[in-house]
Amino acid sequence: MKYRRFMAAVAAMTVMASMVSCGKDKQKSSSSTVSSKAVSDTDTGSNDTSSADDEETTDSDGKKTTTTAKDKDEKSDKSGTTTTKAGEKKSEGTTTTAKSGSSGSSSGGDNSSSGGSNSSGSSNTSGGNSSSGGSSSGSSSGNSSGGSSSGGSSTGATGEVKEYTAEIVLGNAPKVTGSNVTVNGSTVIITAEGDYIFSGSVSEGQIIVKTGVAKTEDKVTIVLNGVDISNSSQPAIFIEECKRCTIKPKEGSVNYVSSGVEKKSAHETGAIFSNDTIKLKGNGELNITATASHGINSDDDVVIESGTYNIESRKSGIIANADVTINDGNIRVKSGTNGIKSEGTLNVNGGYTVISGGTKEEKSAVYAYSTFSYKNGYLYAAGNKVSTPTYSDHPYIVADLGEVIGGGSTVEMVLDGTQVVSMEPHNEFRCLMLLSPDVHEGSNFYTVINGNSSEEFNVSVGQNLFSLK
Repeated sequence: MKYRRFMAAVAAMTVMASMVSCGKDKQKSSSSTVSSKAVSDTDTGSNDTSSADDEETTDSDGKKTTTTAKDKDEKSDKSGTTTTKAGEKKSEGTTTTAKSGSSGSSSGGDNSSSGGSNSSGSSNTSGGNSSSGGSSSGSSSGNSSGGSSSGGSSTGATGEVKEYTAEIVLGNAPKVTGSNVTVNGSTVIITAEGDYIFSGSVSEGQIIVKTGVAKTEDKVTIVLNGVDISNSSQPAIFIEECKRCTIKPKEGSVNYVSSGVEKKSAHETGAIFSNDTIKLKGNGELNITATASHGINSDDDVVIESGTYNIESRKSGIIANADVTINDGNIRVKSGTNGIKSEGTLNVNGGYTVISGGTKEEKSAVYAYSTFSYKNGYLYAAGNKVSTPTYSDHPYIVADLGEVIGGGSTVEMVLDGTQVVSMEPHNEFRCLMLLSPDVHEGSNFYTVINGNSSEEFNVSVGQNLFSLK
């Protein structure tokens, strides 16, 4: 009997030990440090809680081989979405000035962001080598920095250190500290998943992301820390192969990308072009200029989570072959054709967006081929026409001006006695749209155009189409 009790006790202890071991393995897997993260930087933000940023893989021995860094350079950005309530005025006075010699244009703020309308680069990578950074300049085949590496680090007031797969200083001969990066002339090619931080200026330069068609789950984050990239014939940033790519303007930074690529000359048209879904988030500012085509162009989805984006384009400001989703952020678009164009659904869930559309009669300041869902946030648009929401959590307003108003005119929208936006559309326009959670049944609305006030209208539920002439 004593022997049986002893054996039972041994068996119970064995089961308990096995359970503890499983728990340790799981904890180790979620907290291990990645050896491939080469470059450290100090950040002031909190951890990125996006599910796409905290996945990891392990080999058959249980050792971690890759992981996506948890980006700590980003707080929950609410600065670009200051609400405009009764008695409050949303300021658009943030002005961005291009630095001397900058290829980026001066864009943003003033009172001139507006819109509204509707219709009713390959590379080879060498792995396993240790790289301590330095300058790389590519030949026609490109130089590759791969495998594990040892990079520098910086310490800030908070003491928080952010590690990056590679740190790249742009220029005619870009300097790379880290791994998974190939340099070919002034072009930088990211060849594997990871977090990459860029700084510096380059003319006729380019960032290409090409992780391989088979690696459909690779996640790449491009952090922009005061860059100025121009290219006369190619996109400044080209996401060639990467299923999950995020562009983040670093907190406190002002960045410029510009492209002169023409829509007719290449499939990859836009200052930023992606073959897959592209996400934009961050606490910094990104100024996008497309002198011959689109500002942001994706063959899949465009998702904006946070950050400040000033877009000036000859064609569409933001265009997606699938869906466009705005969850937060401060967005200003001055376009030559469509302001925002979705060939799928358009989802506005938050943020502060001001759009000025193009002059062509058939183009819309806001266009959705399929569903247009409005749940929250602020969107003000001026243009020839607009797609109106097919679903809205709030009443919304479309104003038919009854005539063409010249570009450069001053437009004010007044809700319940409070000026909610003042804008100067850069092109001719004939209609306005206002989406705001502050609009409710019984609200009063009127416009002031070039100092002339319209009659006052009373808001009802759903769509409110007001004719001003």
